[in-house]
Amino acid sequence: MSPINVLIIDDEEDMRHLIQMYLENSGFGCYQAGSGAEAYKLLGEKNIDLIILDIMMPYEDGYKVCEKVRSFSQVPIIFLSAKGEEWDKVKGLQMGGDDYIVKPFSPGELVARIMAVLRRALPVKTEEEINKIGKITIEKKARRVIVEGEVIPLTLKEFELLNFLVDHQSQALSREQLLEHVWGMDYHGSLRTVDTHIKTLRMKLGTGDYIQTIWGVGYKFEVLGA
Repeated sequence: MSPINVLIIDDEEDMRHLIQMYLENSGFGCYQAGSGAEAYKLLGEKNIDLIILDIMMPYEDGYKVCEKVRSFSQVPIIFLSAKGEEWDKVKGLQMGGDDYIVKPFSPGELVARIMAVLRRALPVKTEEEINKIGKITIEKKARRVIVEGEVIPLTLKEFELLNFLVDHQSQALSREQLLEHVWGMDYHGSLRTVDTHIKTLRMKLGTGDYIQTIWGVGYKFEVLGA
């Protein structure tokens, strides 16, 4: 079973390493970011299940980072800060945080609070939250893709692209449609972006010719023989 991946966002390297040590000793997987910019990049590239977020950081503070993350993801966020006033906690929760822990903290409390947040954020899955197609299982709320029992690491855009194709199974979708719905109307990149992501997605799924090229049109997702 794949570990729960936690992204630690804090400008203090020693604090990041300390938290990572605590969490890895409890079986979590960890990634580190020293700034908001580093965090957004990792969120686009890795499967992150929860964020530990400091508030007092240069350039973008934790509140701003939380606000930006909430504009594109519902990944659970726990603020971990030396700012312990009630107003700070209320603001953190109002900005979209799921919990707020004041430094100093104990490793046991941190792990217990993480598990509590994950239980609230990822309740017992319903059929609507799990999509099984051929040998592929898509867990939408967990943003996880499993092929033949193995978790496949997809970037945010690869996951969204796969979801959109699956939600429109057997429909021929043009590159323009995929670009608009997955990357957004304001994206000014080339249509080749779609081709590149399709190629990587096929490689990562590695089983079945699910994503078919429709010459002169674009792509469609279909389970052959279904």
